[in-house]
Amino acid sequence: MRKLNELIKFVRRQPRWRQITAAAIIVLVGWWGLRHSGESGAKAPTFAARRGPLEINVLEGGSLQALESQEVKCEVRVGYQGTKILRIVEEGYLVTEADVTNNKVLVELDSSDLEKQIAQQEIQYQQAVASLIDAQQNYEIQLNQNQSDIKAAELKARFARMDFDKFLGDTVTDKIIKDYGLDKILAAASTNDVADTSRAEEAGQATVTAPPSVTEPLAGKAAAGNTGSNMVLATGISAPPPGTNGPALLPIAAAPRPAAPDADTDTNLVVAGFTPYTFRTGLIDFKKYANIDMLGDGEAKQKLRKFEDDLQSAQKDLGVAKATFEGTQRLFAKQFVAKMELVRDQLLQDSAELKVQTAETSRALFLNYDFSKTAEKSLSDYTEAVRELDKSRRLAISKQAQAQAKLKSAQGQYEVQTRQRKDLNAQLEKCIIRAQKSGLVVYGGTGDNFYGNQEPIREGATVRERQSIITIPDMTRMSVNVKIHESYIKKIKKGQKARITVDAFPDTELEGEVTKMGVLPDSQNRWMNPDLKVYNTTITINGTYDWVKPGMSAKVEILVTKLNDVVYVPIQAVSPDSGKQICYVAATFKPERREVETGEFNDEFIQIKRGLKEGERVLLRVPDGIETDSPENDSQPKEEKPGGPQKPSAPITPAKAASPTGKV
Repeated sequence: MRKLNELIKFVRRQPRWRQITAAAIIVLVGWWGLRHSGESGAKAPTFAARRGPLEINVLEGGSLQALESQEVKCEVRVGYQGTKILRIVEEGYLVTEADVTNNKVLVELDSSDLEKQIAQQEIQYQQAVASLIDAQQNYEIQLNQNQSDIKAAELKARFARMDFDKFLGDTVTDKIIKDYGLDKILAAASTNDVADTSRAEEAGQATVTAPPSVTEPLAGKAAAGNTGSNMVLATGISAPPPGTNGPALLPIAAAPRPAAPDADTDTNLVVAGFTPYTFRTGLIDFKKYANIDMLGDGEAKQKLRKFEDDLQSAQKDLGVAKATFEGTQRLFAKQFVAKMELVRDQLLQDSAELKVQTAETSRALFLNYDFSKTAEKSLSDYTEAVRELDKSRRLAISKQAQAQAKLKSAQGQYEVQTRQRKDLNAQLEKCIIRAQKSGLVVYGGTGDNFYGNQEPIREGATVRERQSIITIPDMTRMSVNVKIHESYIKKIKKGQKARITVDAFPDTELEGEVTKMGVLPDSQNRWMNPDLKVYNTTITINGTYDWVKPGMSAKVEILVTKLNDVVYVPIQAVSPDSGKQICYVAATFKPERREVETGEFNDEFIQIKRGLKEGERVLLRVPDGIETDSPENDSQPKEEKPGGPQKPSAPITPAKAASPTGKV
């Protein structure tokens, strides 16, 4: 316009004929400009800005799937070669509640290999049962033998102590045993409180129920209360049942006790876990006990008293003989008696002296030799008996530990064979797959088969462990799984309503709501398109429909919010330019570039908060010859400003933009 005004002023300064010619040219140029401007405006599609309600929604496509489904997998461990399908129901078969009640067989797998393994396992199982019973009986026999050996050793020690007390008397023997430390050895070796130790071990008993195949009662003593069908395996020591004559058993873990001393050498017997004591009976001086006042009532005191009586009697006889002989000597000196009487009395005196000497010698021999010898021998016998008792107890513990180890080994082998037997039987049961939930039978796909070497599911096909055979979706609760782009995910929340249209039934609109959203982007296609970030979202369909099948394609329109009274235009009418949102408004000569403030948007329309009025027509594309910094013209993508629109890759037509809800 400015150039046109300058041209008119220039023409007015010219002569008259030139003014007429220039005016004609100006009119012709103006007519041509108006025509060109009209044709250019007619070529660019426009849209009249509207005011009214605007639904903000997110439109995505997805596929139908069941919320809950029973996935039947092969659970038979048959190695790499797999197992064959003998029978399988047809795909598409509808499993009813009656089928679930009647345990209908859906899949039958080949179990011939498992049956062979079970037969071999049964042989090993029966051998383990026999070994277990044998070990149990040997253990009980060993317990009885240990008890007998210990009782015999206890009697021997008790009798040896009685002999020792019998010779010296219990007063002296108690003092000797205490003074020389033999009481410590005796206390350790005589510890055999079987009742207490048995009760302490009852808490460690393990009860094992033998298999039903072991029904024969055990021979001998065990037959009364221990049969193969209810066998108690003692891991520790169990006391005999009340009212029975069963043996009281020894403890496996006995308390540490001292080793018995060696009477002949200075070397002590050292055993791991035992504290040795030194005791040598040869160091005891028994002569100091050879006194009637010190000795107790025993054989030594009795013999010593007899020797004392014999000596006193001989001494009295010697005194009488001496007095008689002296009297005879006086009478013989006065010749009152014959010489023969003198000789006789002298012989009697000599005989009495010999008796005194014999009594003294016998007493001395007893005190110096027999007393010490017998006392030391009695003490040695008693000490040896105590050693034998300690040895018997240690040997009993060792034998019992060995028997218990064999019993535990047999028990462990039995448990291993039992578990293997049970596992094989469970595997055999898994060869028959029965209906557990109603629904539609769908054969397992090969989506997880990367190399494509798995056979399609059918009768005669080979399946491997954990391979999906069939899937039975619950048709009463269906959903749509869609992938929401990361630019829209911040708008989606659980509980939002949605409209669902199945591609096979486009005239029927279903209702649903958002029930599940992915926390992280889906990584399934990260190798094909690493820049694409989408989130798996589940929309549950309200109600039950017979024609809704898993795998159908559907479109979901998630209702984010609804704006009641706003101005809106198609989203492609707004383009970014230098960080601003620009619209081109249709004008008389050329489109007017106008900056606008945008708000919420959906896949088709965007809210205009400021810059446009209702009824103004905006161009749906940028006019020719004008460059903007839109994604189409940028070599590098720019970050979207808050609240700004996202221009779709393909512009919509004015016919599609006729409805604010985005429907055609």
